[in-house]
Amino acid sequence: MTSDPPATAAQDVARLSAALDATVPGKEASNLLIGTWNIRAFGDLTEKSAAGPRDSPKRDLHAMACIAEITSRCDALALQEVRRNTTALHHLMGLLGPGWRFITSDVTEGSAGNGERLTYLYDTTRVQPSGLVGEIVLPPGTDGPVPQFARTPYAAGFTRGTAGFVLTSVHVLWGDRAAERLPELTAFAQWMQDWAERPDDWNENLLVLGDFNLDRIGDPLYEAFVSTGLWAPTELDTVPRTIFDNDKTRHFLRPDRLVLRTRRNQPAPNPRIHRPGRAHRLPPPRLH
Repeated sequence: MTSDPPATAAQDVARLSAALDATVPGKEASNLLIGTWNIRAFGDLTEKSAAGPRDSPKRDLHAMACIAEITSRCDALALQEVRRNTTALHHLMGLLGPGWRFITSDVTEGSAGNGERLTYLYDTTRVQPSGLVGEIVLPPGTDGPVPQFARTPYAAGFTRGTAGFVLTSVHVLWGDRAAERLPELTAFAQWMQDWAERPDDWNENLLVLGDFNLDRIGDPLYEAFVSTGLWAPTELDTVPRTIFDNDKTRHFLRPDRLVLRTRRNQPAPNPRIHRPGRAHRLPPPRLH
């Protein structure tokens, strides 16, 4: 970070930094650190060291200093729930400093879109945009137009040295019932399969990440999501899906997780996925 946190937050940021040092690999030539984070309603900001009881939003300068400290440990970070109001986003970029940039989608209009954007932050000393950006729009079916995603998935390509990779971020509709998520999950998984298998397309090293609103491994939603070849790192299978979930029997699958798309008939890749408490190292990125 390029600026000191508020005095009231300095000790908390120092403790957070020490915890990150102990659990997150440092940035080295041999690794690539990609993260995903749904920061709830990441829009406006209360520009005080500590928000008061009547302040809205509760996200204050203390919170922003902590968010920046975590973000700074990534080479590229996908954010979900960035709102139409980008005050907090621009404040975060100021904390991260001139070496950081962002790419963001427009807001998906309509009530289901919830005024949200999908955004990528990246450290320009580690990765560069490849020039590829795009939103996933489903083609018409045999009976005409089909329902689109409530929040349009957003893809962006990056390079690291001679290697390239494409991140696709999604925030799946929650809905009133779990079954309401199934059409989006199925359509998204099918799209990624089709993209991966199209010849002569920009489709090497496809990585999917975001808030999938999945519940547990083995339920119909999860099976629909992985049915076309999406692959979830086993290291994250037992990570709680949210810090507020104390019932470990219900929610084993973390929604903010990274999934790699493989071509049909190819074995799933085996990158080293970092999990808190285990400082794994990634091999040098390369094109397949």
